[in-house]
Amino acid sequence: MADKDHKKLHAIMIAYPLQGHIIPTVHLAIKLASKGVTITFINTQPIHHQISKSNPPPPPPSSTAVDGGDFFAGARNSGLDIRYATVCDGLPLGFDRSLNHDQFMECLLHVFSAHVDELVGKIVRSELESECPVTCLIADTFFVWPSVIAKKYNLVHVSFWTEPALVLTLYYHLDLLRKNGHFASHDKREDTIDYIPGVRSIKPTDLMSYLQATDIGTVVHRIIYKAFEDTKRADVIVCNTIQELEPETISALNQKKPTYAIGPIFPTGFTKSTVAMSLWSESDCTHWLDTKPHGSVLYISFGSYAHTSKHDILEIAHGLLRSGVSFVWVIRPDIVSSEDLDFLPVGFEENVKGRGVIVPWCCQIDVISHSAIGGFLTHCGWNSILESVWCSVPLICFPLLTDQFTNRKLVVDDWKVGINLCDERSITREEVAEKINRLMCGKTSDQIRKEIKKMRKVLEDALASDGSSQRNFDQFIEDLKIKVSQRNGIATWQHEDASSNHA
Repeated sequence: MADKDHKKLHAIMIAYPLQGHIIPTVHLAIKLASKGVTITFINTQPIHHQISKSNPPPPPPSSTAVDGGDFFAGARNSGLDIRYATVCDGLPLGFDRSLNHDQFMECLLHVFSAHVDELVGKIVRSELESECPVTCLIADTFFVWPSVIAKKYNLVHVSFWTEPALVLTLYYHLDLLRKNGHFASHDKREDTIDYIPGVRSIKPTDLMSYLQATDIGTVVHRIIYKAFEDTKRADVIVCNTIQELEPETISALNQKKPTYAIGPIFPTGFTKSTVAMSLWSESDCTHWLDTKPHGSVLYISFGSYAHTSKHDILEIAHGLLRSGVSFVWVIRPDIVSSEDLDFLPVGFEENVKGRGVIVPWCCQIDVISHSAIGGFLTHCGWNSILESVWCSVPLICFPLLTDQFTNRKLVVDDWKVGINLCDERSITREEVAEKINRLMCGKTSDQIRKEIKKMRKVLEDALASDGSSQRNFDQFIEDLKIKVSQRNGIATWQHEDASSNHA
């Protein structure tokens, strides 16, 4: 096989089937393809179905789409080599994955890998004699199987981490947290954690929710244990973070595994992507926002996955009423649960008519980049934080689960670009109103806006042609080419496997 074939990259990419993971994975696929990497992008069939249902009909399907619709057709029309396929996640299409969360997770833990294995094998074999055989597997860090499948098909394994490096390194060092009694311990230690490589110190209350839990035998915990054992066998890790924001953490991770900080991974020009990836139909709020003064509107969204209580929604609603601030509030129908759809105060929508808009979903990039938006009440999902910083929109933090508590620590304590929604465990409408007004106007607001503009400059510089993220991205591709070329026996394996398939 010619040397040029060794250096041509063809990566299979598999997105974790949650909205917050799909978005950066799609943007990474486009970014890689724009550098000449061939991508075969895989969605689960339920995610494909939900996106198809929530968006206008896609262009006619290509031969690579498994079940109709190819979200990357527009990207291919612009010259990018991105193929598309779907895979069964092991459950029926109509199964309510939100309502039956644990069953869904059990399926991802035990069943999903067999379907992925079958599809990856089919793609690898079909491309063996092409000019661009498959060379890499880029899979979300939370999957439990990538290293096994990558090894089986002799692919370089890239673990894609969609959250901050701080969260990655805490999970990576679960053994240290366990050994020191800050995880899986009856002692419930409350002293500061200062022994994790690359982390100066962190309070136990700022750990991810799963590391604060008393029940550590849940299906999500079992996924975490297995996923991070698998990640330690990856060839490289790519992080959606910024070198300058987490220098010590990334440096320490690099001692364990080649780690590349290439964030923030945004669509070109920070405009709505040409690739459909929203799981819900999007309402257009921009015309209403056009009628509002600069920086006067609070945007509220708790993301695509986390649930909260009816009590919290009620207190936030009453706090909004008291604050007098204009707002756009994204309330997913299943924000409390798939079965409880009546959770706002009686008459709330009539009482806020003219100064408030409630929608089930929207294009967050369109809304948050609008000049009328002056603040963001957020669950602290990592995508939301990066987008908010890029638009210089300060944050009110209301973490609900998983990495969001640790992200809040970065936002409020380290970077000082946001405030907490509630300082105690229980939300009150009085505190909600006070925090909203503090963020939207006054001395605290001015200081936070000053800090977030500095942080925006850091992100902007990192993405510049000579910035750290761009350099790291280019280096990642070059190092990946070397790893592909050095993969032991790759040419022999490809030749022998191709021969056996034609026997």
